[in-house]
Amino acid sequence: MSYMLDKYLERSEFDSYEDFIQNYKLKMPGDFNFGFDIVDGWAEVEPEKKALVWCNDHGEERIFTFTDVKRYSNMICNYLKSIGIKKGDKVMLIMKRRYEYWLTVTALHKMGVVAIPATFQLTEKDLIYRINAISVKMIICANDPYLIPSVERSLPSCPTLKYKAMVNGQREGWIDFSAEYLKQSDKFDRPSGKDKVSADDLMLVYFTSGTTGMPKMVQHVQSYPLGHILTARYWHQAEDNGLHLAVADSGWAKFSWGKIYGQWICGSAQLGYDMDKFVPDKLLRVMEKYKITTFCAPATMYRFMIREDLTKYDLSSIHHCCMAGEPLNPSVFDYWEKLTGHKIYEGFGQTETPVILANYQWFDPIPGSTGKPAASFDIQIVDSNGKKCEIGEEGEIVIKGAKEHRPVGLTIGYYNDPENTEKMFANGDYHTGDIAWYDENGYFRFVGRKDDVIKCSGYRIGPFEVESALMTHPSVVECAITAAPDPVRGQVVKATVVLAKGYAPSEELKKELQDHVKRVTAPYKYPRIVEFVDELPKTVSGKIKRNQIRDDDNKKA
Repeated sequence: MSYMLDKYLERSEFDSYEDFIQNYKLKMPGDFNFGFDIVDGWAEVEPEKKALVWCNDHGEERIFTFTDVKRYSNMICNYLKSIGIKKGDKVMLIMKRRYEYWLTVTALHKMGVVAIPATFQLTEKDLIYRINAISVKMIICANDPYLIPSVERSLPSCPTLKYKAMVNGQREGWIDFSAEYLKQSDKFDRPSGKDKVSADDLMLVYFTSGTTGMPKMVQHVQSYPLGHILTARYWHQAEDNGLHLAVADSGWAKFSWGKIYGQWICGSAQLGYDMDKFVPDKLLRVMEKYKITTFCAPATMYRFMIREDLTKYDLSSIHHCCMAGEPLNPSVFDYWEKLTGHKIYEGFGQTETPVILANYQWFDPIPGSTGKPAASFDIQIVDSNGKKCEIGEEGEIVIKGAKEHRPVGLTIGYYNDPENTEKMFANGDYHTGDIAWYDENGYFRFVGRKDDVIKCSGYRIGPFEVESALMTHPSVVECAITAAPDPVRGQVVKATVVLAKGYAPSEELKKELQDHVKRVTAPYKYPRIVEFVDELPKTVSGKIKRNQIRDDDNKKA
């Protein structure tokens, strides 16, 4: 078992799920700091322990030990300090999957500087909103032909932005970040006095994907990484001296979930595959080459990977597979297990949380279920009056008592947004805004966001079950299920569908898809309206904007 797990858990091994729920307890130092206590801690007890294996699609490769990460992060601390960056300042990181992200964010945590991860897909308008909303002082970017001009066009509208730096290139007016920090000393003492960093100091702010309006700013404090022990050790099954691959861009919370905090606490190295774009064959070859031990990817990637001839790849090094972000169609689950021998362990959480529902090692995962509650999170499903739902009854997923007794890893609220923070912690509970139900064995089943649930002729219909049914038809590449206005029923189920190559829109295909859904799931859930489109509206993180489809339909009604 990992040295760090034993340091921060009263017990790290459990005999059953019940044992896990009852006896999982964190030891929380008041001055916990991920950079010093985890990264530098590993460098002290195991100097040659591997931390990061980085590669890209252009044949480049770098391997870092924890000692390397300690040294480089200290150099970055000294450089940032030399230009006046200090505790509490906001630094935006738009670095894709560059290895410099791991080094830089570790440095920011050591200093108590607030990291603002962001995706490289942001437009000029997106950048201006984010930089001004949280008063960003410095931006550090990967060299990207789309991103860099967008940042430059944003500058006149961003008065707080003092520095802009590039990690893998040179350009007039930009700091050559790597060249500058490499000039610095690799010694940096833990801050004290007014610069001392505590476990309750602000550490990270993530912007949500903005599926229902302007993005919110989710705050996490310095103790946040310890919350991801639940994610990494007990859901991902990250192994001491293993190699974990989670497919995620550094601009999103999934990176925190799967590519740094909990995995490094567990002693697992990270595989940082800096892919230009997702190509199933390339990803599978990287998995084979580096002999990863644990793996996590979105359901969509599993769907594309099983279309490859998996017998061509040696995936025998893998011990455990996970997914999150969207429900996984049971047929994909079954086919992946048939071809690789591994079940896929689904989990659930949000930008605001670590994993809070998951399929764990102590029970068999069920396709379509997000599993059972994580230890230290009192998860309930409640109705609109806050009353606990019965077995099979749909309601909102909440974390009971979270305002007064906040579990480690849960957000402290939205930055500069007391109104939405109050809504989030209404009646002392944390409200996810997600609808689910649970069965007689305690397995939770995700239905959809509150706003996405369709009320038709007295029935409540969750979009994901219908989408999963449609996705089993060979003509469907992507789809979105939404409520469309109807003068008789109030709302009806609408399917907006992107077709696979070789299929063309027709009334016959609409009828075929409707009949297919009736066979695969409850007949009343079939889409009465089917619209074929070339692409679905999405946020910059790739999430489907169902609210935009609904709004467009309401305008037409």
